[in-house]
Amino acid sequence: MVVLVTGANGQLGQSLQFIAPNYPELHFVFCASADLDITNAADCEAMFSKINPGFCINAAAYTAVDKAESETEKAHLINVIGAQNLAEVCKKHNTVLLHISTDFVFDGEKNIAYKENDAPNPTGIYGQTKLAGEKAIQEVFENYYIIRTSWVYSQFGNNFMKTMLRLASERDSISVVNDQIGTPTNAVDLADALAKIITSNKKAFGVYNFSNEGQCSWYDFAKKIFEVNNINIDLKSIPTSSFPTPAKRPEFSVLDKTKIKTTFGLEIKDWQDSLKTIKI
Repeated sequence: MVVLVTGANGQLGQSLQFIAPNYPELHFVFCASADLDITNAADCEAMFSKINPGFCINAAAYTAVDKAESETEKAHLINVIGAQNLAEVCKKHNTVLLHISTDFVFDGEKNIAYKENDAPNPTGIYGQTKLAGEKAIQEVFENYYIIRTSWVYSQFGNNFMKTMLRLASERDSISVVNDQIGTPTNAVDLADALAKIITSNKKAFGVYNFSNEGQCSWYDFAKKIFEVNNINIDLKSIPTSSFPTPAKRPEFSVLDKTKIKTTFGLEIKDWQDSLKTIKI
């Protein structure tokens, strides 16, 4: 079974490369943006005609949440047009699309975990373009899995964990917000879940949530990162109001994973346990 992966150089793309040897029945073809520009429909058609994938994992995305507020067109091109191009070429080639979306499609005003059928209400350009990408796929065809995830980190790429470790090597004190609540997601666990969906041979298409289990604030996450890595640093908790950003973050974006666990029989690690598995 041929599985085409876009965004191969991103942290999810690299995490998929990391777990690929565990799934010898899958033949992964990894494409960075230089190999496949998803914003170019002709590029997509050429690649699909060449390798004829049974599945396509779209790990390519514009994820710079704050920069999206000023780079609206670029975010729209990658997150909406790119998603639509892939959906259309998947439909033509009878390919199943696994598309990664985000907790940022929600406004964060709930205080219990979001389910897949909760009404989206993104507050910033990033979330708006990711939601528009979801809708673009849904308007093209039905053979998709849209996986919403949150707070993605790993030993690969750029992410909060690696930023914290870098800052700890440069500073004596770090301040992190304590009033945004969500769930860190190890990209390797997400990659493994995607492979399990593919190998399940089910056709339970639709929208799913995936993150690790549990919940915490960014401050709690940072504290655990330093604890796991035996780093002593003066870590201060601050409110979001003390750290203004161009894009508004959801105050609460914990995702309910009941649907994906029951449908595919997934066992999902607690975020704290998963964090301990990463070796930098």
